[in-house]
Amino acid sequence: MAITEGRNRRNHNLHTAAPTVAVTVPAPRAHGEAVPAGAGPVRYVWAAARVAVGWVFLWAFLDKLFGWGFATPAAKAWINGGSPTTGFLKGTADRTFGGLFGALAGQAWVDWLFMTGLAGIGAALVLGVGMRVAATTGGLLLLMMWAAELPLTTNPFMDEHIVYAIVLAGLALTRAGETFGLGGRWAATPLVRRFPILR
Repeated sequence: MAITEGRNRRNHNLHTAAPTVAVTVPAPRAHGEAVPAGAGPVRYVWAAARVAVGWVFLWAFLDKLFGWGFATPAAKAWINGGSPTTGFLKGTADRTFGGLFGALAGQAWVDWLFMTGLAGIGAALVLGVGMRVAATTGGLLLLMMWAAELPLTTNPFMDEHIVYAIVLAGLALTRAGETFGLGGRWAATPLVRRFPILR
């Protein structure tokens, strides 16, 4: 009996003297919630990627609209009656889907859709708002442009359109719009809280 009591006392002393280790379990994410872009330098890299890719879209819009001579001469500017899609789409005549894309060249609704897409995607990325919508529509636009150039001449399947689409997916899956952007304020608006897809 005394032996049992002594053993129980020793066990009790071991339990009370043993250090406790706190285990932190992260709270589960709500469905569709973005993963944080990270702390320190990582979030700045994502922010820089966001602005850079946004500027690619926005610059394409501005150059095609005003014909500043980089990719579009002034005579072919959209404001001067030029078609922002004709040159690219007609150049796909000898490609795999040349017939399909060539038929779209120069149509007013295609020009408007293309230019609206460039401006909207570019502005959203630069400002850091509507990242999910911008990444989805931008990815679709890039994939269509990639398909229009098949077969590729310098690589079996990979080109800058696919690389940009992958970066857009990364931007959509992180809160990249919150660093040097308006993503935090945008996410707090009643509209976005009601429709998180707009985040």
